[in-house]
Amino acid sequence: MKLYYSAGACSLSPHIVAQEAGITLQLEKVDTKAKRTEHGEDYWQINPKGYVPALLLDDGELLTEGPAIVQYLADLKPESKLAPANGSTARYRLQETLGYINSELHKTYSPLFKPETPDAVRQERKEYLRKRYALLDKHLASHLWLVGDHFTGADAYLFTVTNWAKHVDLDLSDYPAVIDFQQRVASRPAVQAALEAEGLIKKAAA
Repeated sequence: MKLYYSAGACSLSPHIVAQEAGITLQLEKVDTKAKRTEHGEDYWQINPKGYVPALLLDDGELLTEGPAIVQYLADLKPESKLAPANGSTARYRLQETLGYINSELHKTYSPLFKPETPDAVRQERKEYLRKRYALLDKHLASHLWLVGDHFTGADAYLFTVTNWAKHVDLDLSDYPAVIDFQQRVASRPAVQAALEAEGLIKKAAA
């Protein structure tokens, strides 16, 4: 399988899940502005949506949208417990949480990366994010992970989008449980491996 990704983008989430599950992926970096892959292919021809992540399956099918991809990868290795069993209440909690991160956090960050976004809109979006993080902080104050007792794809997704805060000057210091969560996730060996593979951290000296 091949994962089309951009370093540090939302595609980091399925990359982390694959590392956690022990699934080997071929990585293909995408220039999301030029819409070209690292091998010079027109990315529009690969994924008409034009953005990452996209997962090329072994049968030639292309799967898009991060929340769908992380569940697909998790289901390949159910023993990893990266996603609860299909049909269980816990699985719907996972989907609920992935949906919340996708709609309330992920898409709210988007205008903050655009230099043409007016300051008033920028400040409104930051306040919106802080309110959403307040809810997550309350949950994480008494839970290690977002869903159940295990690290799941939802944790990988929250970690990924929350890493963007420092790039858009979003102050999260009022949310210590969120900060602790970020540190907890970052310390996981699989997460370190994904960050290193995307060039986001340097390989630790032997």
